Amino acid sequence: MDTLIALSPLLLMFLLMWFFIIRPAQKRQKATKNMQTELRRGDRIVTIGGLHGLVDAVDDATIYITVADGTRLQFERQAIARVVESAKAVI
Repeated sequence: MDTLIALSPLLLMFLLMWFFIIRPAQKRQKATKNMQTELRRGDRIVTIGGLHGLVDAVDDATIYITVADGTRLQFERQAIARVVESAKAVI
């Protein structure tokens, strides 16, 4: 019983870390992965490098985007940071 009482601050600290640090990070990671798998042609996106573009084509591992001057670039799916405007919202 004394051991359990002695370990209770450590257990409490672990639980607090889980709820305030680990769990929210896992949720963000899951949401980002879900966003990257649901990319569609016509989505306006921003890459992790800050490049804005329009999704032109989607492949298994890569995304082709068109930037302002009509240049077509190829990126890995993991390089997409966020969707600014979904093609579903436009339709």
